[in-house]
Amino acid sequence: MPKVSVVIPAYNAMAHLPETLESILRQTFTDFEVLIINDGSSDQIIPWTKKITDSRVKLISQANQGVSVARNTGINYAQGDYVAFIDADDLWEATKLEQQVQYMETHPEVGLCHTWLFLINEQSQPTGRVLGTEITGNIWQQLLEKNVIACSSTFVRRNCFRDVGSFDRNLRVAEDWDMWLRIAAKYPIGVIKEPLVSYRLHPQNKSKKYASRLEDLRLIIEKAFQSVPFEQLHLRNRSYGHMNLCIAWKCLQSSDTHYKKAKFFQSQALAHYPQLRFSREYIRLSLALAMMHYLGLNSYHKIQELTYMLQRSLGRLRHLTLSLD
Repeated sequence: MPKVSVVIPAYNAMAHLPETLESILRQTFTDFEVLIINDGSSDQIIPWTKKITDSRVKLISQANQGVSVARNTGINYAQGDYVAFIDADDLWEATKLEQQVQYMETHPEVGLCHTWLFLINEQSQPTGRVLGTEITGNIWQQLLEKNVIACSSTFVRRNCFRDVGSFDRNLRVAEDWDMWLRIAAKYPIGVIKEPLVSYRLHPQNKSKKYASRLEDLRLIIEKAFQSVPFEQLHLRNRSYGHMNLCIAWKCLQSSDTHYKKAKFFQSQALAHYPQLRFSREYIRLSLALAMMHYLGLNSYHKIQELTYMLQRSLGRLRHLTLSLD
């Protein structure tokens, strides 16, 4: 039996799936299986997988039922002690699985371990930004306020799913947040404070649909608060505040950038949680909206790309400095 089962939901994902699989097969830890869940794709995924000679890679095809069901299918077929999830357009650093196996073996109480992220663009170029959190242990309350766990970085004990159940098939967005909340309610959460995943930013990101799936996000929050003690009910407004702030960002990042919608969700964020006005994300959003309003959409995107270039250059300079040291 493999130690780790890697689950990749795939729906018409051939634009990036080969690169994703390549990053998995380059892992320094090799005792794993890769379960590609073909969720009713109409692209060339079946003939492509037939050419793969690595026996660790398996294709499981099903009718299109959404990413939650695809991940549940992967869990049902998984044989490993651990399940690692990755989206079909993201990438792993070579030591990701090795570091996570070692972490989980030395922290037997932890149910889920995740890592920090590099952000990359559609052409796999780094934007220069790294995202991550310092919080570990019993993080349910912090996780309830906002999701700080990226699905492609997660590494879960398979027996956790016997305790918390499967992904909610009725959710079309943020279904992973719902799952991490359920795991965090029962298990400590670990984090490796190193960017071991490259998360791809592009107009087709599923999270760009958040603005049209408000009921899904509301359902997740209300479900989580069903069992919250009375003295913690004040956290609900924080959750809705962070939710609206997140959606405001998604309105700017989607292919049909929508300034007015972003402003609306920004105001809703403050209506629920006024203290957000002092947060780094709110200040960044306000600056982005101001640039878009006064300089126009094209100028905003040019400034954004220039910022990414500067961040990439600073990142390379830091890497060079560390190498010389």
